[in-house]
Amino acid sequence: MRLTKFKKLKFQSYKPGKYEIPKLKNNKKIIKLSANESALGVSQKVKAVLRKNINTSKYPDYTSKLLRKQISIKFNCDANKVICGSGSDEIIQMLCQLFLRNGDQVIVPEFSFLMYRIYSSISGAKVVFSKEKNFTISVEDIIMKVNKKTKIVFLANPNNPTGTYLYKKELINLRKKLRKDILLVIDDAYYEYMKDRNYASGLRIFKNYKNVFILRTFSKIYGLAALRIGWGFGDKNIINALNSIKPPFNVNEIAQLCAIEALKDNKFINKSVKHNLFWGKKIKKTLENFDIYSNEISANFLLLNFNNCKLSANKVEKELEKKGIILREMKTYGIDNHLRLTIGNIVENRLFLKEIKSIFKNV
Repeated sequence: MRLTKFKKLKFQSYKPGKYEIPKLKNNKKIIKLSANESALGVSQKVKAVLRKNINTSKYPDYTSKLLRKQISIKFNCDANKVICGSGSDEIIQMLCQLFLRNGDQVIVPEFSFLMYRIYSSISGAKVVFSKEKNFTISVEDIIMKVNKKTKIVFLANPNNPTGTYLYKKELINLRKKLRKDILLVIDDAYYEYMKDRNYASGLRIFKNYKNVFILRTFSKIYGLAALRIGWGFGDKNIINALNSIKPPFNVNEIAQLCAIEALKDNKFINKSVKHNLFWGKKIKKTLENFDIYSNEISANFLLLNFNNCKLSANKVEKELEKKGIILREMKTYGIDNHLRLTIGNIVENRLFLKEIKSIFKNV
């Protein structure tokens, strides 16, 4: 019997960071600092929801009406211009399905979230990579890569995995220089951590633009990664079209309820931001003693550069794994001799610094 033919996929599939170490001895507890997850878990308001006896036998609200209303209150935006998804990944997928056809072109920074290029490729578009300068997105190079077939430009700000970011004026300049019929998609996944006065979120800058679409997630600072929930903001016509192709009941009831409460807990968010700034600076300063350098503190992770270090990124990665600590390798992103480190909780950060000092003790 012949197998029915299917589409040949000519791209590298998403490879998540490690979550286990098969040869780890003594049943040592694993510390995963590879996925940019929340250092402090979730707020008490979310925990209260999880303790409730929620009815799981009924389908959830397929429009996420109450959640979209809370989003509109929190961010002073029109609930009718909001769509919720099973992670922001699903919204990226739907945008590609909606806008792209075979032969179209999509521009992404050369070091960027892998799902932009994956979903674009699945939709038949050609993915073009804009060059970066010192791991920072180049507006000039994006504009140089534009041609008549360009339909979408994807970028995250701050960018994953580099941790670098564009200033407000640079984003505005990018939108001005792009053709009006090109959709600019800005991923605000890490915006809550940002304190630079020159920075502004995509939502804040482009709330009234019809050719900019904003992505947000509950997986990072809100700590709801396991519930898979995100949202997008854009022109009503785009939102209406996305709703027409959106899977029914794509966001589960528990995720919706937890996200609503997470948005209400400003105290938890402020605590998370302060924690991130304190430990980010402490870790960065300590690593520089071993000639390991990184980006300025922006999101909840650091891209560690080992080019001036006596040990390679691969060597340090393996030594840390012997101690039960997992960092994110960067070869998947095309970045050699680097590791990405998530800023963890107090216990995790202290143990990481202790083991790093131990590794370099006799070097």
